[in-house]
Amino acid sequence: MTLDTLLDTASFPLHDPAFQAEFKSVLDRDGALVMPGFMRPAAVEAVRLQGLADADRIYAKTQYHNVYLTPPDPAFGASHPRNRNVVSSKGCITDDLLPPDSALRQLYESDVFKTFLCEVLGEAALHPYADPLSSINLHFAEPGQELGWHFDNSSFAITLMIQAPAAGGRFEYVADLRDADAGDMNFSGVEKVLDGETPVRTLVMEPGTLVLFRGRNSLHRVAPVEGETTRILVVLAYNSAPGVSLSESARMTFYGRLG
Repeated sequence: MTLDTLLDTASFPLHDPAFQAEFKSVLDRDGALVMPGFMRPAAVEAVRLQGLADADRIYAKTQYHNVYLTPPDPAFGASHPRNRNVVSSKGCITDDLLPPDSALRQLYESDVFKTFLCEVLGEAALHPYADPLSSINLHFAEPGQELGWHFDNSSFAITLMIQAPAAGGRFEYVADLRDADAGDMNFSGVEKVLDGETPVRTLVMEPGTLVLFRGRNSLHRVAPVEGETTRILVVLAYNSAPGVSLSESARMTFYGRLG
C-alpha cells in the first residue's frame, strides 16, 4: 500500500505546515489530539483480520499496580492513593510477531508520518526501540478486561483504534492532575478520581482513529470492556533518542520474554 491508500491524506495532509501547526495547538491546549478516520477502512480491516488470525500468539496477563507505576512506598499505607492497587488485564502481540508487510509497519516507518509527529509533539526526531518487541504493539482487551488508572512514564503516547468494543472500553482521563517534573504527585486529587468523585473526560475512538495523548501528568484508564467484541488497539512507541530499549524487567512484565 502507498501512504495515500493507507491513510486519508486528503483529510489529514500530514506534510502541510499549516495543518501541523493547527494540530500542535490542539494537542498543546487539550493534552489530547483525536483524528477520526485517519487510517482507511480497508487498511484497518487488514490489520484486524491479521490480528485475529494471530490470536494464538497473544501474551495475556493480569497485573496489579498503583497509578504511579512504581513499587509500593512503605511510608504510606496500602489504602493510600500512593500505594492503592488497580488492575490491568489485556493481551498483546509484539512487534517481532507482526508481518513484515503489515500496514502498521508501513505507517510506523513512514518519514512523512514521523515528521508530522515531530512537528506536533515538539520532538527533534523519533526513533524505534532498540529491542525487538516494543516499537509496535497490538493490544487485545476481552470482555471484562480493562487498563487501570495510571500516569505514563513517557511524555506522549500514540494509539490507533482497530476494533471498538460493543460497549465499555472507554478511554477516560483527568487532565493535568499532577506535575511530575515538580515532584507534585497530588495524592488528594488522585484519591478523588479513584473514589469516583471527580468528573472524567472521555475520548471517542472508532476504528481508524489515531490519538496522540500526553499522559505523564494526566491520569487515565480504559474502562472494562462490555459485550462480546474484543477491543483491539495499536500502540506506536517511539523514543526521542536512538538505541533505547525497554528495560528487561518491563519486557518480562509486559511480554513474558526479552526477545
